[in-house]
Amino acid sequence: MHSQRPAPPALKRSVSGESQSSYTSAATTSSRSSSKLLFGEIPLTPATTVDGRSTRSLSSICNLVLSTSSAFLRFWLNDDCRENLLAHIDHDDLPNFRLVCHDFSTRAAPILFESLTVTFKPSSFSKPARIEALSRIGRHVKTFTFHMPHTSETFLPPIIDPETGEEKQFLYEPQIQNPQNSSGAIKTPKYGTAELTNLLVQQYPPLFHAATNVPAFVAAFSELINLTHLTISCPGFNSAPRHRRSAVDYALISLRIAVERAPMYSLHSLSLHPIHPGGLLYLHPMRFGSTPSSAKRWGQIRCLSICMESIPAPASPKARIQSLEHLRILYAYLRTLSRGLTRLFFRWKGERGPSPLSLDKEPCMLPVEEERMHPSMRGEVRGPRPLKFSRLRHMELENAIMDSSQISDFIHKHRRTLVEFNFEDVKLREGNWDDALEPLTKIAGHDRWKRNQEEVMDVPIVLSPIGLEPRIMGPLMEEVDQAIEEVSGKERSPHSLSRWLGMPRATLRKSPATKESFWGGGEHMKRLLRGTMFSSWK
Repeated sequence: MHSQRPAPPALKRSVSGESQSSYTSAATTSSRSSSKLLFGEIPLTPATTVDGRSTRSLSSICNLVLSTSSAFLRFWLNDDCRENLLAHIDHDDLPNFRLVCHDFSTRAAPILFESLTVTFKPSSFSKPARIEALSRIGRHVKTFTFHMPHTSETFLPPIIDPETGEEKQFLYEPQIQNPQNSSGAIKTPKYGTAELTNLLVQQYPPLFHAATNVPAFVAAFSELINLTHLTISCPGFNSAPRHRRSAVDYALISLRIAVERAPMYSLHSLSLHPIHPGGLLYLHPMRFGSTPSSAKRWGQIRCLSICMESIPAPASPKARIQSLEHLRILYAYLRTLSRGLTRLFFRWKGERGPSPLSLDKEPCMLPVEEERMHPSMRGEVRGPRPLKFSRLRHMELENAIMDSSQISDFIHKHRRTLVEFNFEDVKLREGNWDDALEPLTKIAGHDRWKRNQEEVMDVPIVLSPIGLEPRIMGPLMEEVDQAIEEVSGKERSPHSLSRWLGMPRATLRKSPATKESFWGGGEHMKRLLRGTMFSSWK
């Protein structure tokens, strides 16, 4: 009786057999996992290890990047060369570039997913596959844009009791954690009571329930650990009903709570483009679901940019008082973030609005009319306190109306930190710009800044069909005539008109209505006028 002994193990692996099968199984696994990807990312695989041991030989690197060229490997392994190559690849070609091999995918992922935009839908943060995909690419995201416009889907009608026909009152309280089973299969109602929860499920759209899913927001934003710039965009406010909450407002509450609870220690920039007046109420750190550490997270913000929808002032006094509520909300929000800001941009979208930097000087922000007050109270009731930006270095204000004294006070208060300010499309109610910028004379000790003031003017230019000679009308022609008169009364200096035409671009600014390709600066005007009547005058 002979016992059959097992064959001795092979000393070398078969290249055509085992290696090929292992490669096939790995490719199959990779293709299966790639079919679940939502952002085009490639999952991490143990391609850099063999039998659990790290390989650093050139042969393993060749397998990693699918190249046997030593010259290419030296180029690719050089950090400067590789980063320069990736910087010149078109953004649309990066997804295909990442499909070449694993190392290409790893190197290009930080550039491809540096900026991410999400238009909020019911399944944006609640779908498990999306959160799983975000967990793979979230560490690369530096700029995240949350886009949720006001549409008919975001409109929330009154809650009506189907039996009595009466309107139900809904006091929202964010639920930070998922409802737990209190006893058996009974869950804690999401919206306070079981009756109100059933009414909201029946009458409100799925977008509202996704907007109030705070745990889903927290799970999604917790993956953005290296986020530096957060952008919130809520357009379409003019088409939405006012003085009534929408699904956008509830989403802003969940977003704020998620930012406060997620590990976003690198966040320093916030852009609200655009934001409706009530949106700042739900983004305020001391509102619904806030914690003692909420203000610390928003205290990280150094750069703030706001484009806010303006509300026209109504005619009736009662409605005017109600319309000023958005200014109080704006004042409270800026006051919370004012201590840490170094760069501030603000623009009113639509009609001009008051300056948010000096709301304490606005007549509309003062208390009720003095004639309605008791004589003993007149002069004692004060408006809001002045805003103080202790670190502000760059400021820009657009499409506003204010007094010259407000500008003068702001420059004087921030003279120790402010290095650049810009008042674009700002209309003065009282005073002039010389009075508004008078603190510059005290700070500098001279008035030479007046010589470098920027002039903005509309210059109509008509091109003649004969030789396309320019005919310049309006203020431009008047200043040319003045320059000619000055030269004719004195000695003809070769620098009189050329000095005016050679003004730097910062001194002679273009009008927004003029084409950029035509009005390019002094040198362009010299070339333009060289073939006209000015060519004979030197």
